Amino acid sequence: MSQFLDNLKSNLEDRNIEIVFPEGTDPRILTAAVELVETTYVKPIVLGDESGIKALAEKEGLDISKLEMIDPATYEDKQMLADEFVKRRKGKVTSDQALEILNDVNYFGTMLVYTGRAKGLVSGAVHSTPDTVRPALQIIKTKPGVTRTSGVFFMLRGDELYVMGDCAINPELNAEEMAEVAVEAAKTAKSFKMDPRVALLSFSTRGSAKTEETEKVKLATQYAKEKLPEVPIDGELQFDAAFVPSVAEKKAPDSELKGQANVFIFPSLEAGNIGYKIAQRLGGFEAYGPILQGLNQPVNDLSRGCSKDEVFNLALFTATQALTQDDA
Repeated sequence: MSQFLDNLKSNLEDRNIEIVFPEGTDPRILTAAVELVETTYVKPIVLGDESGIKALAEKEGLDISKLEMIDPATYEDKQMLADEFVKRRKGKVTSDQALEILNDVNYFGTMLVYTGRAKGLVSGAVHSTPDTVRPALQIIKTKPGVTRTSGVFFMLRGDELYVMGDCAINPELNAEEMAEVAVEAAKTAKSFKMDPRVALLSFSTRGSAKTEETEKVKLATQYAKEKLPEVPIDGELQFDAAFVPSVAEKKAPDSELKGQANVFIFPSLEAGNIGYKIAQRLGGFEAYGPILQGLNQPVNDLSRGCSKDEVFNLALFTATQALTQDDA
């Protein structure tokens, strides 16, 4: 176990942060929830048909006696959630429509977070990213001054730790949006006690090529530095110039990163998604995320190919985000 994950657990000891899992009838989710309920880090709340959850538990040999389960179809305060949803949507839906929408476990779970019944949500083992993110954007919404949410991955190999984004949400970013992702990624890294050193990546280093794409990254770097002057930020940089000190010395000798970046911002979702998966599959890094940033409360998305351990660990990340926001 890495020191980083050990530290997360240590910081969460005795906190019992309430995290809702909408996909309670998935064996990976239920197994992780049973493991979490035996800790003092996270108090899991599992959603789903109670008889279906019990049948799955029996099949998998899981003891769910300590687990809190909520069936959205029979939840006694569902009308209250519907009323709050109508208010949050500013009357765009009726009460009857809200009740119908809340049959969707992701909307139901997100409303538990919004109303304070839980501190965060982890979904995506069964559902697509849009199914997880859409309720969060409609209900929880982004923080003041943040125009969009974005998704970063924590990449962990032994005690090596890096952040990569946006790898999950926004297909295209203009210069202002890329700068915002960089700033939020730096803040995310700080919230996990990292000392962020941010590189905005391109296929060019400091004008070695000049195209519309490289100029975007160059401009995004300027915007990011203006927004967060206290954090080392540089671009446009090729990955080797951002990561390898000897290459940085040749290609960008005046860079304040000096080839020691630990937060990498990609110019597009295409590049980011490919990049983190190469690191994961060829480089042997564990990928945790996507961690959604910029939201008022934490909602995080699993890969549909996730393992039980990835569910467990993403719950730790989500609880840490909730703790950081509570302490802010």
